[in-house]
Amino acid sequence: MQVSETGLDDPQVCALLEMHQRDMHAISPPGTSFALDLTGLAGPEITLFACREGGALAAVGALKQLSPHHAEIKSMRADPQYRGLGAGRAALEAIIERARTQGVRRLSLETGTSEDFAAAIALYRKYGFAQGDAFAGYTNGPHNQCYHLDL
Repeated sequence: MQVSETGLDDPQVCALLEMHQRDMHAISPPGTSFALDLTGLAGPEITLFACREGGALAAVGALKQLSPHHAEIKSMRADPQYRGLGAGRAALEAIIERARTQGVRRLSLETGTSEDFAAAIALYRKYGFAQGDAFAGYTNGPHNQCYHLDL
């Protein structure tokens, strides 16, 4: 699988991101999903990544710069037909590597707490993310939790 920067000018990327947002709203109680829409992913603080297998889009993810030394992972999503095949792992590795090269010292994310998020949480934990304090206006609670990786 190959991971590279991408943009919102790619209709496949936009379709997968829109599916991600719809799904997050469908499985999360009202007011507890913070998945960004395409407008939220268009800012200069966002770097989008696409993971492709043989040219087909397998996964997307984003790195949001919060400060010079703190960044957030947003919009991690594997296409359903690529789940369990390493697409999410490849995207996550690319995001972590980019964060390191940009001088990020702490990489954070917010995610849900239900079983729907178990596979993603297992992936993050495998890479050393640990559950921790809320950040960037999020709150930890029965439906939301934050994870951090010190780089």
